Amino acid sequence: MASAVPTIDLNNGVQIPQLGFGVYQVPPEETAETVATALEVGYRHIDTAEMYRNEKGVGEAIARSGIDRGEIFVTSKLNNGFHRRDDALRAFDQTLADLGTDYLDLFLIHWPLPGIDVDYVETWKAMEEIYAGGRCKAIGVSNFNAHHLRKLFSETQVRPAVNQIEVHPYLAQDELRAFDAEHEIVTEAWSPIAQGKVLDDPAITGIAERLERTPAQVVLRWHVQRGDVVFPKSSSRQRMEENFALFDFELTTSDMAALTGLDRGERTGPDPDTFNYIP
Repeated sequence: MASAVPTIDLNNGVQIPQLGFGVYQVPPEETAETVATALEVGYRHIDTAEMYRNEKGVGEAIARSGIDRGEIFVTSKLNNGFHRRDDALRAFDQTLADLGTDYLDLFLIHWPLPGIDVDYVETWKAMEEIYAGGRCKAIGVSNFNAHHLRKLFSETQVRPAVNQIEVHPYLAQDELRAFDAEHEIVTEAWSPIAQGKVLDDPAITGIAERLERTPAQVVLRWHVQRGDVVFPKSSSRQRMEENFALFDFELTTSDMAALTGLDRGERTGPDPDTFNYIP
């Protein structure tokens, strides 16, 4: 089943599966079992983060799966408390140790944190060091707006491969996605179904009924056809399987327009321009 998932080329030639499995808010003690189930279903792209505190469970599931490490794309993200250069380098080492792997496929700055006393440019230069060291196949950012990215372009050398941002029909992010595409940055969509808020929308349920699909499948297919990477989360095997079954149907042009037309600029998470949380 894993072969059914298309890949997208990052700007350095690395291929990333377009559909992944996210482990945000999966309790650490449940992560190994949950990820093991996702791998059984066919997922080969796992998205975690240092702040989720469940990297060890992800690593345990991968080790027990019997699947070759090279077949699984693993992303993690830098803890907000480790933006200084030396802290970032140590944090990356700890991520590898917790995951039980000697390399990471993708490592991201989790948030730009504009109000703290460490400029994210310093953090990105540490990411460049990590990338140059060969233990991470690609580096990127999460929750960066266009002005954050422009600053990186002007003051650093390596262009981010990925920008992971909140995207769903109520927050379509067309302008930022276009900016990413213009600069060869792949957009990844977190909170892809707006924590379930979009699933009762009549525009979505109507399409789902016509296609005999779930509302979640319709929304996830919208993400896929827009060209973004998406990684839904569920602890239910049935929903994992439903979320994985996105590649044997298509939305029409009018379906796509209907979902995009639901955009109202509504976030489910923090605004990157004001969010400065450090755990």
